[in-house]
Amino acid sequence: MTNLGKKVIYQIYPKSFYDSNGDGIGDLRGIIEKLPYIAKLNIDMIWFNPFFVSPQNDNGYDIADYYQIDPKFGTMADFEELVSKLKALDIGVMLDMVLNHCSTSNEWFQKALAGEQKYRDYFYLRPPKDNGDLPTNWTSKFGGPAWSKFGDTGLYYLHLYDPTQADLDWHNPAVRQEAANIVNFWRAKGVHGFRFDVINVTGKSEQLLDSTDPAQEKSLYTDTPVVHQYLKELNHNSFGQDPHSITVGEMSSADLKTSVEYSTPSEDELSMIFTFHHLKVDYKNGDKWDTIPFDFIKLKQTLADWQKAMDQGGGWNALFWNNHDQPWALNRFGDPDKYRERSAMSLATALHLLRGTPYIYMGEELGMVDPNYTSINDYVDIEALNAYQRLLKQGLDQKQAFTQVKKKARDNSRVPMHWDASENAGFSTGKPWLKPTGQDQINVENELQHGMIFNYYQQLIKLRKSEKLISDGHFTHLIPDHPQVFAYERWLDDSNEKLLVFVNFYGKETTVTLPKEFVGQTGQVLVSNCQQNSDSSKLSTDLKLAPYEAVAYKLQ
Repeated sequence: MTNLGKKVIYQIYPKSFYDSNGDGIGDLRGIIEKLPYIAKLNIDMIWFNPFFVSPQNDNGYDIADYYQIDPKFGTMADFEELVSKLKALDIGVMLDMVLNHCSTSNEWFQKALAGEQKYRDYFYLRPPKDNGDLPTNWTSKFGGPAWSKFGDTGLYYLHLYDPTQADLDWHNPAVRQEAANIVNFWRAKGVHGFRFDVINVTGKSEQLLDSTDPAQEKSLYTDTPVVHQYLKELNHNSFGQDPHSITVGEMSSADLKTSVEYSTPSEDELSMIFTFHHLKVDYKNGDKWDTIPFDFIKLKQTLADWQKAMDQGGGWNALFWNNHDQPWALNRFGDPDKYRERSAMSLATALHLLRGTPYIYMGEELGMVDPNYTSINDYVDIEALNAYQRLLKQGLDQKQAFTQVKKKARDNSRVPMHWDASENAGFSTGKPWLKPTGQDQINVENELQHGMIFNYYQQLIKLRKSEKLISDGHFTHLIPDHPQVFAYERWLDDSNEKLLVFVNFYGKETTVTLPKEFVGQTGQVLVSNCQQNSDSSKLSTDLKLAPYEAVAYKLQ
């Protein structure tokens, strides 16, 4: 079996990585051109966001054809060349499987509209209530009702996301077989990694009920027991036949018990899961668009709770700060102005030395930050544009609404990769689909010549592959009440070796008092982002940490 603890996965948003033909959109040939750069990091696998045929209403998460590469991104021959060249570098491929819903331009939906009963049974089609109301009172995750008219049939179809993303009815065995067929098609192309988009909302009931309040509504279709059956069946019929497959499910609000079951090997479901609890610590009353300073005690407690419970239950965490659906973590949890490099390295340290499989989102290794946009017209993401209009309706003025959107928009991390300091950031010879900003300061060329962050990521990845404490060790949360420092211990059952990690999350110096059992022991510094504690030494009672300092000691 694959040792997940030694793996590091790099995420590429193809539309924004590198444009090889000047049309302003990143493509597969662009990725092939940049493979020497990716190889420098020594990652094990690349997760690619969808590049299948799509109208792009939700940036490719509305799939019209699961078996074809969208011509915007290239050809099947390009994809096969990419897989082959990555294999030569010993880098695997992880594809994004969007199987909860498909595009309304997918032939399944079009055949259903044309009256074919076989395909009508692929979707949640329901009549209105007797009084003419929608089948249920559910709200779409992108705003507005979760039901739209199904042609002129008098029926409505369910869409938990955009109206152009029709939910598939997984109660239908034919739908589940289609899902396995799609996975197996790409397995035959040499793909051994799969990321399953919002897979935990496939478990909707056959009898759909009204919600009693917005907080309870999610539970009607999220993490229901049948999802485990669906995943076991999909595992058995597709990727589970490959002993080296690596799978991850996007499980935004799953609880610990359910998450252990999704990811423990004995259940034959998934290798690991993404959860987002740690990235909701700067939401006011659970609202992403209503921001507050992040709750540091809650952040580290959340990370620690998941570390401990997943370990004890045999589950496995995907570790991440950034992805295509989040603003940059550096803006949220670091200091992009005064301490950009050091806070980028401190965040990396805190995450990469935990138990789990780290994911690096493209540009994170450069210390990329949110774009400095000045107008709502700079954004293109449907979620951000809808949120802006909703905030205006709630009574905010344009400036207030824009400020809220600017902090949390998904486009923040979707900006083109900064390759150099030129006008288009070296991303394209044409006009980029999304405007880069700040590339004069942050770009690959500059980072590789003069920066520290990329090299630091290389060190962390090397340590994960060489230190059993990091890849296999257990986790103990240390000094949980410290207002500035996230500290933890990694340890093994069969060894006296220990790893102590200290990360100052703030821009002011602080001191931690070490637990007594570590005082006087010699600590070998495995990694440090600051000169202050970069030498191996005997540990004393008090450890002074500079602003955003991170240090990891190995005790033997």
